[in-house]
Formats: sequence, structure tokens, C-alpha cells
Amino acid sequence: MGHVIVIGAGQAGSSCVAKLRNSGFDGKVTLIGAENVPPYQRPPLSKAYLLGDMTLERLFLRPESFYGEYDIDLRLGTHVDSIDTAAQTIRVNGADMAYDDLVLTTGSVPRRLPASIGGALDGVHVVRDLTDVDAMAPRFTKAARVLIVGGGYIGLEAASVAAKLGLNVTLVEMGDRILQRVAAPQTSDFFRDLHRSHGVDIREGVGLERLIGDTHVTAAHLSDGSELPVDFVIVGVGIAPGIDLAQAAGIEIDNGIKTDSHGRTSAPHVWAAGDCASFPYRGGRIRLESVPNAIDQAECVAENIMGADKDYVAKPWFWSDQYDVKLQIAGLNTGYDRVITRRTDADSVAFWYYKGSELLAVDAMNDPRGFMIGRRLIEAGKSPAPELIENPDTDLKALLKA
Repeated sequence: MGHVIVIGAGQAGSSCVAKLRNSGFDGKVTLIGAENVPPYQRPPLSKAYLLGDMTLERLFLRPESFYGEYDIDLRLGTHVDSIDTAAQTIRVNGADMAYDDLVLTTGSVPRRLPASIGGALDGVHVVRDLTDVDAMAPRFTKAARVLIVGGGYIGLEAASVAAKLGLNVTLVEMGDRILQRVAAPQTSDFFRDLHRSHGVDIREGVGLERLIGDTHVTAAHLSDGSELPVDFVIVGVGIAPGIDLAQAAGIEIDNGIKTDSHGRTSAPHVWAAGDCASFPYRGGRIRLESVPNAIDQAECVAENIMGADKDYVAKPWFWSDQYDVKLQIAGLNTGYDRVITRRTDADSVAFWYYKGSELLAVDAMNDPRGFMIGRRLIEAGKSPAPELIENPDTDLKALLKA
């Protein structure tokens, strides 16, 4: 059945090759990764792994033996130089490798601070891969002073770990509020209060002007004119899709590697999935940065390589762990004009997003029942009246049958 090469050994890449084999693909399968370790989970890196609650081996998505047992040629520590879509080859270490189908699961890369404002100083870190977290872990010593730049989920998760380990944590967000790009003010308020209750100094509407230091960062000059002594810095200002290989090969880019509903790119026999890929969604085009999307989209691509002719139907959901709070998000809140608050007890609350009468999304804090029912309602295209959601006496499960 030919040779399938998958470039990018993360969640999407690992899911794609596993699905190929589990679906009966008996051709050659090659999975190429730039890192020196087998595919692993990324979400626990900045939480359980950094806290020391999870070993490296527990991070692995599958046992190392899996790839040999399923006849998957796993090539680690390997850089792909280029793709020739006309010849259907990739260049690796100066040699060409032919493919019948090529899958790009090149993920995303963290945005870094410019060197002109101190971004290249020692002690300035991003949170994306194992190397990043291993490099910063020794700095997490009690009473160390850490500055976190960016009030999105990555920054807030890093702040929660640092605070739990006894560091002095300052977080700056240049926007009006934390989580401004992704959540309603109610969710921002919830997490601001949570972090401040754990001693985190959150400064909103304050940007970073520059970092100070000769070789190692020692201070930060902020946009409000203040100067803050720091021992190290964590930058959480978003990620960008990994498009360099595809772009250099002339593959069409549109907020990521542009795919059709089956996962095909503009180049014949080239597919894309995961953080790097944008795809049709409800009359538009989106790119989802989440583990569930990486798995589902990569598995759909694997099925389509085998002839399934199947549309990828995204079911967006996300999560974030901070202190003893588990946030679970169902749906996408884009375009919401109303937020309904539903509190089940003192420790649990959920915010339900509506656009007119349409339910768009749910942010559930320590409310797994609300999350699961909200998710099922959204996926079924059902929108209960906001008044029903707001009423604490409403049996949510009964709404699924309405």
C-alpha cells in the first residue's frame, strides 16, 4: 500500500501512525521527530512533570516498544530539510526519501521575546517542549522571583505551579484583563481571584518594555514605569503554527497549513493535522490548538489515506489545571453576546455562552457534569433557554432529551 511518511512526532503524528496500523495499513510507515525522545504528552509538562509528580516515562504517549511492534520506523532527533511535492520526496540528512502520502503534523512553535528587548538573555524561558521545561525546572526554588509575561492559559498554569512551589510570582498582561482573547470577563474574574488568593501579583494593562541584564536577566522594566527585580522569566505570549516546511514547499498557507475537509493540503498526496493545520468549520476556517483536535484530526487523515473519504467534523473542547481547579471548556465562544452563570456549589461554577438563543460554549470550573452535558448539547445542536440554565433547580440531564 505504499509508504506514508509523517513529519512531526507529537500527539497528532503519533495518533496518525497508530491509526494507520490499527486500521490495517500494511505499507511502510515512517514517523520523523526532531526531539530525541518518543512522542509524549505536552499538557503535563508545565504542571505534573514540572512539579515532580510525573516521570518522563509516564509522559510517553505509547511505550517505546510500540513502534517496533507495529513496524513503525521511528526516527528521532531528525531534521527534515525540505519537501519536493512534485517528486514526492523529502530531504533528510542530505538524502531523499520517497513517499506515497506525506502527513505534516509539525505542531506549533512558541512566540519569543525579541532579542532587542532582552529576549535572548539567559533565564528567559518559553513553555513548549521537554527541553524547555527541563531547562527551567532548576530555577523553581522557594522564594525565587519569577516574572510571567502573558495572561493566557500557559502563563496562568505556569504561575500556579510556581506559586505552589513557593516562588514569588508576578504576572503581567498587556491587555485589559487576563484571558481577554479566549474567555468572558466572568472567567477572567474567577481566575484572577484564584491566583491572587495564592499570592500571585497579577498586573493587567501592563506590558513588558524590556528585560535588563548583562548575560542573565536580573530585572524587568514595565510599561507603567516600574522596574521589577527577577531571577528568571517565563514567556507565555502565544504560539504560531509550524508552517516553515510547508511554506517553503509552496503549499498553501492560511492561518496554518490550509487543508480541505478531509485533511488534504494544496499539494497532491500531502495532508496536515493538529496545531499546524487550518480547516473548514461552519462556513469559515479555523485552527484549533488542543490535544483532542490533534488526535481526532490525525485519525481522520489516517482513515482518508486508506480511502474513507470522510469529512473531519471538529468537536472543540479544552482543559486547564490550576491549583485545585480543573477548567473544562466545551465549544467555541466566538461571537457570544450573553453569559449565563450556573453555580452548583461553593467550589463549582460554570459560565454558559450564548449568541442570541444559540448555545455556543461552556466554561466549567470543577463542574464536570456541567461540562459533559454542555458539550453534548452543543454537539447535538441543542440550545436550552438561558433561563433554564440559570435556574439551579433545572435538571441539566433532562435537557438532553428535550
